[in-house]
Amino acid sequence: MTQIIEHLSEISDQYDALFVDLWGCVHNGLTPFPAAVAALQQYRAKGGKVVLVTNSPRPHASVEIQLEQIGVPRDAWDTMATSGDSARAAMHLGAVGDKIYFIGDGEVDMGFFDHMSIIDTPRDILQVPLAEAEGIVCTGPFDPYADPSVYRADFLMAKQMGLKLLCANPDIVVDRGEKREWCAGALAQLYTEMGGESLYFGKPHPPIYDLARRRLAALEVDVADDKILAIGDGIITDVAGGVGENIDVLFISGGLAALETATKYQPDEALLNLWLKDQDHHPTYTIGFLR
Repeated sequence: MTQIIEHLSEISDQYDALFVDLWGCVHNGLTPFPAAVAALQQYRAKGGKVVLVTNSPRPHASVEIQLEQIGVPRDAWDTMATSGDSARAAMHLGAVGDKIYFIGDGEVDMGFFDHMSIIDTPRDILQVPLAEAEGIVCTGPFDPYADPSVYRADFLMAKQMGLKLLCANPDIVVDRGEKREWCAGALAQLYTEMGGESLYFGKPHPPIYDLARRRLAALEVDVADDKILAIGDGIITDVAGGVGENIDVLFISGGLAALETATKYQPDEALLNLWLKDQDHHPTYTIGFLR
């Protein structure tokens, strides 16, 4: 059974590093959560390291700019690992071929195709229509409010062609302010259900945790897994991923599961435990909101 806490400081002295989710935990896509920012600043002031581990399909440099634009202060975190970086590396190494059908925001996500300095001989990626493609790259739906079923016809064709779909963001949904949007994970889930093959590089899958550990090591600190705490509001991403990596997890119930757990300031304990049992995921700790 999960332990409900009121403040990160109650448990943070047990850990040398935090793997912290962004959306729904530190900000809502539009503005930062002041209490969450303050909690991370306080943790770092005591010597702890904060690694932002996000399923954003963007390169980390782009996410850094986004954080600055919405007002997340730079002293709230040390380094960052994004699903976009993990997926980009795989694409440039040829995971889904060279001729790519791209599903995503053409204005926001085009940085995904930029060459990476860590890849010595990147593939020459060309965006093509679906009928000419060797694979699919999905950073998110064209319309985040349209039901994923609109892709069924294209996905049926892609499956018949034997194409793999590289999913740059395994999240199913995200809340931007008060609006819920579909993410790339919803499309990858549909493609898999239809019999296609989807490749994942963000939470809860191992590649992004490997990247997060390497980014942590680059800070010249040696942190054992039992000294890392994962924090996030996604039960099938943040919680499942942390548990799968054998690291402790602090679940933020006031994010995606706020309704199911009746979270206002803190979750309703009975509803929380029933919901976690139904989800079959068991975080070490739970808090209403990061603070």
